[in-house]
Amino acid sequence: MKFLRKKLDDIKRPFAKGEKWEKLAPAINAFDTFLFVPNHTTSRGSHIRDAVDLKRTMVTVIIALIPALIYGTYNTGYQYLIQTDSNFTFFDAFIHGSFKIIPMIAVSYIVGLTIEFAFAVYRGHEVNEGYLVTGMLIPMIMPVDIPLWMVGVSVAFAVIIAKEAFGGTGMNILNPALTARAFAFFAYPTYMSGNKVWVSEASMVDGISGETILGSLAAGQQIAYSTMDMFAGSIPGSIAETSTLWIIVGALILIITGVGSWRIMAGGVLGASIMAILFNLWGANSLMSFNWMNHLIVGGFAFGIVFMATDPVSAAQTQKGKWIYGILVGVFCIMIRVFNPAYPEGVMLAILLMNVFAPTIDHYVYNSNILKRKKRWELSRIKTT
Repeated sequence: MKFLRKKLDDIKRPFAKGEKWEKLAPAINAFDTFLFVPNHTTSRGSHIRDAVDLKRTMVTVIIALIPALIYGTYNTGYQYLIQTDSNFTFFDAFIHGSFKIIPMIAVSYIVGLTIEFAFAVYRGHEVNEGYLVTGMLIPMIMPVDIPLWMVGVSVAFAVIIAKEAFGGTGMNILNPALTARAFAFFAYPTYMSGNKVWVSEASMVDGISGETILGSLAAGQQIAYSTMDMFAGSIPGSIAETSTLWIIVGALILIITGVGSWRIMAGGVLGASIMAILFNLWGANSLMSFNWMNHLIVGGFAFGIVFMATDPVSAAQTQKGKWIYGILVGVFCIMIRVFNPAYPEGVMLAILLMNVFAPTIDHYVYNSNILKRKKRWELSRIKTT
């Protein structure tokens, strides 16, 4: 490591203050902080100082994403090969999925980091590590057959409009990954819905049935998957959103490390369960009659509530606010699924909606606490007199 440290210091000399390439220093410093702990600390305000910085927080989230990504890669190949009547192994399915997913991840990082570097150089600040997670999330929540150029355009829109326009990492009011998916959904709807986008190369194979469970229910069709299939994830859907089992593994990693808020996750499950049970009692259509527990394990609900609703920037910050925020995400997710047949998923719009209202939730929680303390103080003053 000393050899690498010395080489990096040699490379950085022309980028030092007063040197020829000073303006490009943020770009070269990004590679330094990616490999080594930053050699600077905060100098103003009160902070808890420990070994955990933004980079390590982002790396923890990526580690939590890996189980769902690995299974999603396998399932991408499985969904294609199972419908071609081929004899295949786990590795055959994984390799097929890798050929589809790795280019999407590469495009996401190349486009996103290029924009991040450009803004860092233009503004003269360091490159933030926030896109390490966003760049992985965007491909994971996209249909497998979406063209790569659409992924690139969606990434550019999300980074510029949803993030850099507000000042960069830590300043955005909307989750950038969900903003990219929302942009793709409304800009290119034929590539984001239907039964030909969830299975790779579906348009090239006759007779492929690749509709998602929620899409089939919205169309009034019967589903042929068991609850175990839905929980394990061997169903069509976005790349890494199908397996609730491996999403739970990622959730445990986030909760144990303290990176993800268990209150938001629990609140989301509680809100979605209550609404799904109420709709089960109503039972006016297929989605209302769909078992409430199955609502929690199909579509993007589990992935969204674990990895995107818990975004520490765009979510509520207060302890009580996190419960309210999570519950409302779950409630609106099920409501959108049931009442919007054109978009039976729901979790994306629910999270983006609550991103907008998260500051309002925290505002009223703050004011409520201040009012309670004021009443306690007045009560104690009356007692002492």
